[in-house]
This record gives sequence, C-alpha cells and structure tokens, in this order.
Amino acid sequence: MGTVFKKTYTKPLPAGAETFTRQGQKFAKWKDAKGKTRKALLTTGADGSTRLLIEAATYTAKYRDGAGLVQIVATGCRDEQAARSVLGDLERRAELVKAGVMTTKEDAVSLHQATPLQVHFDAYADNMRARGLSATHHKYTRKHLDRIKAECGFAALKDFDREVFERWLVKLTDEGAGARTRNCYRDDLVTFCNWCVETHRLLTNPFDMIPKANVEADRKRIRRAMTEAELTKLLDVARNRPLLDAMTVRRGKRKGEAYAKLRGDTKADLERLGRERTLIYKTFILTGLRKGELASLTVGQLHLDGDIPFVALNAADEKNRQGSEIVLRDDLADDLRQWLAAELERLQAEAVERGEPIPARLPADRPLFNVPAGLLRILNRDLKAAGIPKVDERGRTLDIHALRTTFGTLLSKGGVAPRTAQAAMRHSDIRLTMQTYTDPKLLDVRGALDALPALPLGAGSEQSEAVMTGTDAGALAPTLAPNWCKRATPLTIPDEMNTDEQASKDNETIAVSDDSVKRKNPLTFAVNGSDEWALRGSNPRPHGCDPCALAN
Repeated sequence: MGTVFKKTYTKPLPAGAETFTRQGQKFAKWKDAKGKTRKALLTTGADGSTRLLIEAATYTAKYRDGAGLVQIVATGCRDEQAARSVLGDLERRAELVKAGVMTTKEDAVSLHQATPLQVHFDAYADNMRARGLSATHHKYTRKHLDRIKAECGFAALKDFDREVFERWLVKLTDEGAGARTRNCYRDDLVTFCNWCVETHRLLTNPFDMIPKANVEADRKRIRRAMTEAELTKLLDVARNRPLLDAMTVRRGKRKGEAYAKLRGDTKADLERLGRERTLIYKTFILTGLRKGELASLTVGQLHLDGDIPFVALNAADEKNRQGSEIVLRDDLADDLRQWLAAELERLQAEAVERGEPIPARLPADRPLFNVPAGLLRILNRDLKAAGIPKVDERGRTLDIHALRTTFGTLLSKGGVAPRTAQAAMRHSDIRLTMQTYTDPKLLDVRGALDALPALPLGAGSEQSEAVMTGTDAGALAPTLAPNWCKRATPLTIPDEMNTDEQASKDNETIAVSDDSVKRKNPLTFAVNGSDEWALRGSNPRPHGCDPCALAN
C-alpha cells in the first residue's frame, strides 16, 4: 500500500533569525526578502551546525510499481486528497503492468506525460552539457524550445501535437522566416523528442515525419564573394578609417573635414586599432576561419617558427568539435609576427609605466585579436566607406561569413583541386565547398573555354560537303577506317595540353595510325610503311596476324 508525504530538507540559518522554544521544540523566526515573517523548526546538521528544517509545499507519492520496485514520484499537489488521487492512478497502472495489460515501458512513459516541459528541458540541458556541446549550441537550442513551448501552447509532453506545430511553422513562413530558420526550430524539437524516446519519456517522436523546408528554394540570405579589387579597397579603408573618423568634424561649418588634432597616444591607439582590424579581415580571407573560431585564438596557439607556419584550433572552439591545424600563408605569417612583436613592445612599455617586471614574451593565453561583438556593424561601415555595395544586383549580400565564402571562391579560382579546397575549408561534404562556398560569378568560365580545341568551319568546307553527300566517302577513311594494305603517312595532333616547354620540344606531335580494323588499340600506335607495330614501347604485332584478312 502506497503513501503520500511531504519531503523535508535543511537550509542554513538566515542572518538575523531569532530562535525560540515551543512545546519542547526549537524554532527559528525571520523575515524573508519580501518582508514576510517566516518560521521553521530547527535541526542539527551533519557538521553539528544549527539548520532550518523546511517542509516541501507539495506532496510526494511512494509506491511499488509493476516490477515490484519502490518508486518515489512527485505529485505536484498541495492538497493531500489530490495527492492520494494521483497515488491511486499510479497503483492502478502498477496493477495493469502486473496483469500484462501494459508494458513497463508504457508505464514509464505515462509517468512523464503530465510533468511540466520545463523539467524535461532542464534534464535535456544536462544531457547536452554531458555530451560536450558548446555553450552557444545549448543557448540557442534552449531558446528555440522555450519559444515553441510558449507559442504552441505546449505545457507538458502530453500536449505535443504535430498539426499545432505545423501551423506554427506556417505562421513563421508568413512572418518572413526563411527555410533555414524554420529548419532550426524543427531540428531542435525533433532532436529533443528523440532524446525523450531514448529516456522513456515518449513512446514515439510525434514530429519525426515533418519534412524539412527546401533551403535552396527559399534562401533569405545568399552570400557572395568579394573580388580582389574590393578586398584591396576594404583592407585599405579598414586600416585608415579609425584614425580618419576621429579626425573628422561632425558638426559646424567644417563638417566632414578631417582636421581635428589628436594627442600622440590617442593617434597611436587608433592606428593600432586600424592595423588590428586589417589583420582580422586578412586572416578571415586567407584562412577561412569563422568569427567565433578567430575570437578564440590565443598567442599560444600560433606556431610561426617552423617550416610551415600554422595555428592550432582547439576542438572545443571549432564548429565540428574536432580540432584542426590551419596552415598560414607566408605573408600572413610575417604580418602576424610583426603584430606580436608590436604587441610585446606595447606590453613591455605598459609594465615600465606601472613599475612592474618587464615580460620577455606575450602570455600564451593572451587573445590574438580583440574581435568585437559588433564586427558586422564595423564591416558595414568599412564597406560603405570603400564604396563597396553590401547587396549586389542579384540580391546577394556581404557579411562576416561572406569572407569565408571569398576564401573558398579564391581557392577554386586559383585552380586548387576540389579535394584540397574541401580540406582547407574543413568541410565534410565536398558539395558544400563547391556549391555553397564557391561564387560561380567570379570563376573564369571564359578562360576555361579557351582550353577547348579549335574547330574551324571555313577551311575544308567543300570536302565536308562531299563527305556529307557521300561523293567522297574515302576522304575520312584514312582517319576513321585506315587500311592495313594501304600504308599511309601517320596523322599528327599537336599536344596542346602539355605546358612544359621542354616537353613540347621533345614531343611536338602524337602519331595516330590509319588502321581499318576496329581495334581498341591506343591512338599512339602507328604504322609508317614498316613491320614495326607500334611506337613508344607498345606490344609487337601478334604472330601470324594478317591485317588484310582481318579487314575482309
């Protein structure tokens, strides 16, 4: 037979509490934060200190389940009779399990149906932390789940309804939310429900069959890559704008003129800020790092003294949580060396002013750059100052992540192999590298067409007409169906694919034999009126082979 009771727990004695004895029991009296007088029994803690004995406001049920195990379940009821009603339901389910009408899994699921969703969200948050997911991922997942709960009216797991959630997604669409945004909400809810199924909170996932929205057909933000000329302008403006803005007059007759005088130390700080901002942009463009990844880099993660300079990205700071070594181009490595040297001089000068020991090197945990939270706003101002449109004629935009798109596009434009570009971008799917992060507008498609063979139409038109009418059937015979009995001069095709100058001199032509036999021999085989079967080390003609007989 089950029972209901109120749990008790202890708390430290509040400051200013008064103690008194009544009917042989010790009590404490104090005022809470709202000024209300509270009192509670006193007890002795494990360490011998005096503590408050607090009784829970709601009842807890204790009973044996269908497997004979003792279960303690919070009823959430403040009234004892209501709590006993909940206990009765629990005991009836236990009897159904014993009778085989209900499985133990169904019984476990039923226990969680009326529990507030907030309790399940808290348990799911602990699961995400245990799996090592980033704080940012946890933050946005919880934000999405809380919004779904509030706007769909889901108070408990029993309230989950697919149609209600689909109507809410339609509402998001009407409000202008893109497919990617809607998919984020859908994925977070589906993943949470999958966890509920694994932990026996749900039997099935009610939202698993909701299809994802087509991102390609409904992309609200399409990024473009920047051209080399735009990059040059951006870096130039980024370096000079902090100082120029400080010198520019904002009001008065000379509004807009850069004539304000600045103190030497202020000017030096602004020049340093411009240099740092330029380095931030250049590092984005030449490494493909994301904003959060660059902000996480410290001085100790740079390795600039080896043959191949690189930066070691920690797994905890990378999007795929794997950790990578990002190779640095030589000019960027030189810029970073100069930046670190200047930062060390600045740190040493500050130590001298404060009378502290002069450091010999920068601390390993010192951030490489101060990446501001409002970097997008700063980029927008730099783009405007450089005369670079943020949105092009096709509606594609420039933002911080567009610099990563620029990195991928420049790799493809430079002729880097797709697999190498995929490794540089740290993508698991090459389609993401070639499609999403490559801007086809900047690729030299016209130059690629020049690699195709020349196909003149003017010369030999009369011969082509004769061939088409069948009056000169032998015109193409030496090329397409050579006769072994009639030796012919080998045709030659210039080797335009070999870019090596010396190789071109040594091998200016490729010989093609005129063989009437339909053989699958390489085109480099040739017969020049002799018994030599092939050139360049090919196998000799099989013994006893009569080409004329084969042709017949």
